[in-house]
Amino acid sequence: MAHIPNLQLNKDRETRGTITKFLSVENNFEIPILYQDKQIIVVDKPFGLAVHKNDFMPHDAPYLTKLLGDVTGKWIYNVHRLDAKTSGVMVLALSPEMAKELTLQFERKEVAKKYIAVVQGTPGEGTFSEKVLVKKKSKFKKPAVTHYKTIRSIETDISYKEKSNIVLSLVEITPETGRWHQIRQHFAKNRFDIVGDSHHGDFTLNKILTEKTGINRLLLHASSLEFTHPETQTRKAFVSPVPPEFEKVMDSCG
Repeated sequence: MAHIPNLQLNKDRETRGTITKFLSVENNFEIPILYQDKQIIVVDKPFGLAVHKNDFMPHDAPYLTKLLGDVTGKWIYNVHRLDAKTSGVMVLALSPEMAKELTLQFERKEVAKKYIAVVQGTPGEGTFSEKVLVKKKSKFKKPAVTHYKTIRSIETDISYKEKSNIVLSLVEITPETGRWHQIRQHFAKNRFDIVGDSHHGDFTLNKILTEKTGINRLLLHASSLEFTHPETQTRKAFVSPVPPEFEKVMDSCG
């Protein structure tokens, strides 16, 4: 059985619950709340849910800030990035003042973030520092730094084209900067494509793994987040369990 880190929810929290929003028969999101007070809210964002409205989604599509706003009755302020296809821990602010303070922490690199991913190949341990594109359909690049450490690797029976017995690795990732699709771009540039990445990844491998496991999602998860509470000035740390799809892919192919 694949070794998946045993992550536990942070015990230092005032409120914990689950919001279930039935948007339609086909589209039902359950959003665990890891922490909530009068200033901030920390959630475990599900895969497939956009954080805020954008030009690439249907006008009636759900998004995190609206769902939380509907439930709390408050305006929700986004302070950092998490792609719709990436699941995991996010902090959001409940006032413009708190949003400003949290945003500054991210800009000053005072926030500690870790991700877990399943990638093709064996990256080992190290740092990617190539510049990455700043947004979709842009040619402009900015500096980016991503640290990584391989937790476990397995050799599969998957072979295609010139590749034989593809290796999959479970990797812990610590981004130092926060660019658009930074982690996904860095791993793709270095030919360690993240499984399920339909934009930067290995499309053939994605198709094979979906047929083999029945899983069709980006295997990238924001597993932990640590920051200073803007009002109390206490350090807060939260973790999110690794989704079962990661273990299923590693077990099914190992």
